[in-house]
Amino acid sequence: MTARITASRRTLLALGACVALGASSVLGACGSSSDSAKDTGASTSSTTTAAARNMRGERYCEVLLITLDRALTVDGPSATGEVWNSYPLNDCPQATWETLDAKAIATANSVPLAKLNGPRYWLMNSVEKVGGVADLPKRDFGGIEMYRQATVSIGPLLTASKPYTLHEVNRSAAFTFDAGQRVYELRSAEGMRFVMQTYSVQIDPTLTEAQLTDLGSRLALPAGWTYSSRILDAPLRVETGTTAAHVLQDELGNSYSEVAN
Repeated sequence: MTARITASRRTLLALGACVALGASSVLGACGSSSDSAKDTGASTSSTTTAAARNMRGERYCEVLLITLDRALTVDGPSATGEVWNSYPLNDCPQATWETLDAKAIATANSVPLAKLNGPRYWLMNSVEKVGGVADLPKRDFGGIEMYRQATVSIGPLLTASKPYTLHEVNRSAAFTFDAGQRVYELRSAEGMRFVMQTYSVQIDPTLTEAQLTDLGSRLALPAGWTYSSRILDAPLRVETGTTAAHVLQDELGNSYSEVAN
């Protein structure tokens, strides 16, 4: 954690949850590398890093390749995740996604754990990567091509699966929510504000964006927290081009980024 994360944020960390660009619980569907599987090839491909189209409502999925840090904490080993994302290469076809095996992927990529995260849907309108154009590594996971988009500090595995835990994500990007769009926000007891960046249908396959306005009634928020939605009268930007993003998830796997107050 950076020096910017104060004691109140460290208190928040005790509440627990795992995220990447939007990963759900690390332990809930992790695979061990103990099983055998065929290798997956990796290549490097050039792609524009500024979104060329309105991405709101676009479907995607992710694979997290998880490594364990050598240092031990009071809550057990700490972990880091490498985030591979299908956007904008494909919309994560459901039939193909259902064939992916986390244990096989972990083995093929020589990591102790892999996490299948998704499907998910973007809520921002555009993303800009630092540098404008970047060469992103590309890899095929069981027929779904993905770019390596970020790394996430998962922290101790024993607390990683709990919702409302703050994590740092190194994604070198800025998210923009356009004026006139509805946004869904959390506010912590300490006044920290978070905007939902993606919603997940992994835990509740019936969830739609139309249901997000009243989602607060379904959430078991920490004491003093609130959930609300509003229509933007001006664009909202989440600037994490040169600093780490601070991201958390609710118990349905929806991901939120901290917004500067």
